[in-house]
Amino acid sequence: MKPEAAWNPVDPLGEALHFLRMSGTFYARSEFSAPWGLELPPLSGCLMFHVVTAGRCWLETSGAESRVLQPGDLALVPHGEGHRLVSEPGASAAKLFDLPRETVSERYEILRHGGGGAHTSLVCGAVRFDHPAAHHLVKLLPRVIAVEASSSHQEWIQATLRFMASEARELRPGGETVITRLADILVIQAIRSWIEQDPAAQTGWLGALQDRQIGRAIALIHRQPERAWTVATLAAEAAMSRSAFAARFTERVGEPAMHYVARWRMHVATSWLRDDDAPLSDVAGRLGYQSEAAFSRAFKRFVGVSPGAVRRVVGQTVNLLAATGPAGA
Repeated sequence: MKPEAAWNPVDPLGEALHFLRMSGTFYARSEFSAPWGLELPPLSGCLMFHVVTAGRCWLETSGAESRVLQPGDLALVPHGEGHRLVSEPGASAAKLFDLPRETVSERYEILRHGGGGAHTSLVCGAVRFDHPAAHHLVKLLPRVIAVEASSSHQEWIQATLRFMASEARELRPGGETVITRLADILVIQAIRSWIEQDPAAQTGWLGALQDRQIGRAIALIHRQPERAWTVATLAAEAAMSRSAFAARFTERVGEPAMHYVARWRMHVATSWLRDDDAPLSDVAGRLGYQSEAAFSRAFKRFVGVSPGAVRRVVGQTVNLLAATGPAGA
C-alpha cells in the first residue's frame, strides 16, 4: 500500500460537480400578471430551473405536492419532467410554445402573459449536461430541488440573481454566455445545498464519492479511464488491501470496481461518439483498448447497441435539425 505521506488528496465530489458544465437549450425572462399559468412540456435530457425575481407563484409537478415560490426562491426540476407554474393552485395554464414571445437571441426569449393583476417575474432556463459524470449525478437527484431565499444561502442567491437579472434586462454583447455561467452557479449551488442537507445524498454513489478512500479511486477512474486498472492498482491508490478495497467499493457503490471501470469507459465513449468524429480505432485507443473490435464488443455489451449505431442516431438528429431550422419551421 502507499504510505500516508505519499497521499495525493482529491475532492471527488467537487470534481463531480465540476463536470456540471451546461449548454443552454433556452432561457426566458417571464413577466406574468394574475391570473396566469404556464405549462412546460417534458424536455428529455434537460434540467429546468426557475427563479422568482418578483411576486410569487406555485410550482406544480405530477405526483408531488405543490409548492409556493417567493422572491429569491430557486427551484430545479432535474429530470426534464413536464410541470406547471401558476399564479394560484389549480389555475389554468397556457402551453409554453403557444405563448407569444419576444426573441432576443437564438436561445433567449421574453414571455409576457396574464390577466392584468398581481405581477410576477421569473428567470427560467432549460439546460443540458455533456459530461457522463454529470448525467450520473443528475440521475440521483430528487424530482424537485427548492432553495428558499430565507435559507443560509440567501446572500449568494440574491447576488447571483441581481447579476442575472441585469444581464437578462440588457443582454449586452456576451450576455447570453454570462447568463449561462450564472445558471451554472445557481444549479451547482442548489445541488450542493441538497447534498449537504438530504440524508439520501449520503448513500450510494454520492456517498461513495464522499468516502475518503473509495472516493479517491472513483475520481482516478474518472480522470484516467484509459489506464489499465485492476482491483490491485485501485486498492494501492486508495491505500487499502485488495480484499478490503474490493468489498468496500462494492458495498458503497453497489457494483464491483472493475464493472464500474468498464461502465465508466462506455459512458465516456458514448460522449465522445456523440461529439467527436474521430475514427472508432482512435476512440478505442484513447480508452485503453488494444483493438477496435475489442472496444466494439465491450461497448455493445454495456450499451446494448454498437458504437456505429450511436453515431448514426446523432447524424440523423443533426440532419433533422438542419432541415427544420432553429424554430422548427
